[in-house]
Amino acid sequence: MFQILSIKGTINFLRHAVPISILSLVLVLGSLTSLATNGINWGLDFTGGTVVELEFSSPSDLEALRAELSSVETDGAVVQNFGSSRDVLVRLPVKEGVATDTQVSQVMDAALKFDPQVVQKRVEVVGPQIGKELAEQGGLAVLVALICILIYVSFRFEWRLALGSVAALAHDVIITLGVFSLLQLDFDLTVLAGVLTVVGYSLNDTIVVFDRIRENFLKIRKGEPEEIVNTSITQTMSRTIITTGTTLVVVVALFLKGGTMIHGFATALLMGIFVGTFSSIYVASFLAVKLGINREHMMPVEIEKEGADQDALMP
Repeated sequence: MFQILSIKGTINFLRHAVPISILSLVLVLGSLTSLATNGINWGLDFTGGTVVELEFSSPSDLEALRAELSSVETDGAVVQNFGSSRDVLVRLPVKEGVATDTQVSQVMDAALKFDPQVVQKRVEVVGPQIGKELAEQGGLAVLVALICILIYVSFRFEWRLALGSVAALAHDVIITLGVFSLLQLDFDLTVLAGVLTVVGYSLNDTIVVFDRIRENFLKIRKGEPEEIVNTSITQTMSRTIITTGTTLVVVVALFLKGGTMIHGFATALLMGIFVGTFSSIYVASFLAVKLGINREHMMPVEIEKEGADQDALMP
């Protein structure tokens, strides 16, 4: 009865796998092209610069303050609220031949024009060497995460599924980075945290599907691998919709109302949720099918009991 209901109630997701996989390939190649030509718009966390935190006596006009910081020394300054409408964070890029004290003084002169009672709360300087180390360590963190995931899934499931999961994760990360490169959005440490969160979210979704695939290969004796995969995806779809829907509610709220400080983090998560959901089906699962996954690969390895060969020789 279980076998009949599982196969009959299946939605043929993989019927559209080829065109969607081609679309994914185009998106990945486009992202790689953008990364190679446009690069990434690294934030001050990676390039180095100066951060000045100001406290105004009344809500500040950020647009007017940005317009005031248009001199050569402060060109490219990022002005944003920090916590409340009276607290302002000014992020200044490194300028060759311009001292940090000069930049800070110009920021204070511009702020005093709007509020004579403005208070300079802190000044932090991030050197370019530290920023370079952060970029290298961040990229290394993503690479190590992918390698550890490949090893984990190989032991937990099977190497064909492991390759599919890592391909899906690489797909999600590359497309997310491609969007930031194409739109030239600031890439800072919060965005890096968002990318790593996307890796974890996408992996969780893929593991749920793979776990059901393994169960169904053992339970459903009749059926082609593609049918088993379609059945597994269908059975986990309600869970995927609920998880994705509730996560999207939070991420959209952060994207719209979270403020500038976590806007990049929310953008990375928003992109990662969309691409991660369909990559679990049309990248990870479809690649495993194309690599020839079948029921025999899911069977547990039989361990020969001690003395079994001697028992077989006994009359």
